[in-house]
Amino acid sequence: MATRKEVKNRIASVKNITKITRAMEMVAAARLRRAEQRIAAMRPYAQAIRRLTQRAAEQAGEIPRVPVLVERAEIRKVGILLLTGDRGLAGAFNTNIIRSGLQLKSEFSSEGAEITFSVVGRKGDSALAFRKQALDKSYVGFTERPGFANAREIGQELTSAYVDEELDRVELIYNRYVSPLTQYVRRQTLLPLQQAEVFGEGVPEPEDREETELERAHKRAEWIYEPEPEELLAQLIPEYVNISVYRALLESAASELGARMTAMRNAAENAQAMIGDLTLEMNRVRQAEITQEILEVVAGAEALG
Repeated sequence: MATRKEVKNRIASVKNITKITRAMEMVAAARLRRAEQRIAAMRPYAQAIRRLTQRAAEQAGEIPRVPVLVERAEIRKVGILLLTGDRGLAGAFNTNIIRSGLQLKSEFSSEGAEITFSVVGRKGDSALAFRKQALDKSYVGFTERPGFANAREIGQELTSAYVDEELDRVELIYNRYVSPLTQYVRRQTLLPLQQAEVFGEGVPEPEDREETELERAHKRAEWIYEPEPEELLAQLIPEYVNISVYRALLESAASELGARMTAMRNAAENAQAMIGDLTLEMNRVRQAEITQEILEVVAGAEALG
């Protein structure tokens, strides 16, 4: 059995851990509110870009033969972009992304495609390096507060790789934010656009509200574009990719903060329960020591008597 001093030292250590986890929970909660506001401001714009691209494609009729719209007859090389975090202590946030990326790799590998990973976040970078996976690009240092410049850099490199035929397909995997307690892993096809959400063949984006009568009228109306829809599409599609990556970065940042806040709260609650158990153990040790001292006193008195 441990001594009372050892148990007291363990209680002191657990109390220090509790202070740290509570502080991390409060910091994550404060940052999460700002992240939620950024997502709320971004979602309508992302949906509007998607609708505009859809309408331009419909007006253009047959999809024009611009390089970014050329769909490969055979998928030989697939790029998978994983959005993880720069730090840990966020529950299963990073693990779920890595697991989903490896599962997607298995799906494409079974069809004979070669897979290369691009990753955002130090945790994903180290996890893939440990598993000896082919890593093409790594972007670190901005996962908690991503900027549009970061998304543009990633989007332009992915688009260039597709246009240069270095990749035949680009997949994005990230955590979509619902609430501090709920985030779910989401897969989105970025390129080719014929398989992406913008043309309605990808995973549908859940709408937060019903369409208004004005929006339904806009759908029925004939739109006039300047420049022509074909030329506009060539400009819209790279922007759509950048916006899609930016939105995913914002969703991932909020998801990471929500997951960390929940994980730290659970850790603090578990630490409190452990302190209670250790306190009981310390009391039992103290009682055993007192009992032992009494027995020694009695035995000594009997020996002298």
